[in-house]
Amino acid sequence: MPSPNATFTELVSTTLRDHKSSIADNVSNHNALLMRLNNAGNLRVLDGGYEIVEPLDYAENSTFQRYSGFDTLNIQASDVISAAKFDWKQSAVHVVASGLELRQNSGKNQLVSLARARLTNAIRTFRNNHSTDVYSDGTASNQMNGIQALVSDLGTGTVGGIVSGTFTFWKSTLQSAAAPLQGGGAITVSKSTFQSLMLPLWLTLTRGQDRPNLIVADDSYFTFYEESLTDNKRYMASDEGKGGFISLKYKTADVIYDDACPANHMYFFNTDFLKLVAHRDANFTEVEKKESVNQDGSVIPIIWQGNMTVSNRQLQGLIKS
Repeated sequence: MPSPNATFTELVSTTLRDHKSSIADNVSNHNALLMRLNNAGNLRVLDGGYEIVEPLDYAENSTFQRYSGFDTLNIQASDVISAAKFDWKQSAVHVVASGLELRQNSGKNQLVSLARARLTNAIRTFRNNHSTDVYSDGTASNQMNGIQALVSDLGTGTVGGIVSGTFTFWKSTLQSAAAPLQGGGAITVSKSTFQSLMLPLWLTLTRGQDRPNLIVADDSYFTFYEESLTDNKRYMASDEGKGGFISLKYKTADVIYDDACPANHMYFFNTDFLKLVAHRDANFTEVEKKESVNQDGSVIPIIWQGNMTVSNRQLQGLIKS
């Protein structure tokens, strides 16, 4: 008879192999922003590299000129491409069972139930903590850059190795009710004033065909926006109902409530420039079982390695009080 440890490991491993893609989908579909990035093809999988590099097209070519006849043309080289570099961040959850539990559940059906319960718990834990990290400021130990770092409350900060105080093109755009973009005095946030904050930010973030395509809000700001609409408000199931997120519309963007969004925040995203990057070999991936020389049990790690990246901060915005 195989040992309970070996049987448990095989059950967990088989389940993970059979459902590897659905595990990643389960995590991403738990979060409105991740679901949109996933469906837009903005979940990027790399096979290695010391850092994650995002090329930046940050300036126009300075050689453009209007000329006549034999005017001298400007052929000076233009420095228009740079790069932001993001460190790899890692997270893990472990499916664990002690030798006592394994022997108590050594019958085949009991082991199946134990493996399924532990795996379900591991996926739920990964899903909830990953969603928290997506909106984090990245300051916790080994935490990835979350939205509060990429689109910070002040629009400033060092992101991807670039200091936005020195390179102003790298600041995200802040619409503060205390000091509105459009000038004038402070605005008290309410359903009657909320769209007066949204429109100036929308216009600031719109450059030709580049415009916000996803707006994510906490419960307060989503409520203010919904209550500001007329009876002609239109609901839609985001991405044809995938993930179950119901959204409103603001111009061409979906407006979605996300319970992971920080309080009193509304983010205007151009998701063309946002990515969640994962390593090919650590994308919610099971690694080899670990066994301690001085413990009786089985530990099966599930790991993730990656980071959130941005390649244009100016086109990402935020409303806050």
